[in-house]
Amino acid sequence: MTSEQNPAPETSEEDGPRPGRLTAAAALAGLEGAALVVGGISMLVAGIAGNPDNPEQAITGGVTLIVLALLPLLAARGLLARKGWSRGPAIITQIMALPVAYTLLQADSMAIPGGIALAAVAIAALVLLVNPATTRALGIRGPGSAPQSK
Repeated sequence: MTSEQNPAPETSEEDGPRPGRLTAAAALAGLEGAALVVGGISMLVAGIAGNPDNPEQAITGGVTLIVLALLPLLAARGLLARKGWSRGPAIITQIMALPVAYTLLQADSMAIPGGIALAAVAIAALVLLVNPATTRALGIRGPGSAPQSK
């Protein structure tokens, strides 16, 4: 075979060990996705087996939470696999979490600690996702950055 038929793999900044910041961002996104799945399942169980005020609303809310969990879970998987597309959904997840955290913080109940935790996770994940090391590891170039020719 010639080198044209079987090209050698190109080396890039994406090669080498995954940065810890990228792994941490993936872990936080995965944690949020898992929390949504757990919340959705608990709402489903309450709607089916429990005695909520409106069983249909509980079932619909549970299914909605489980479907919403797909975004951070897919983003976490993409971040671990170092896919550039995964940063967008991960950032969107964190931006969506901030108003939810604010709403939880406005409650006069046990939801306040949950709001604090959610806000801390969302802000930490955002910081990790916009970090230059994370951006380089995902192969994302800034505006005006053309690929360098060899």
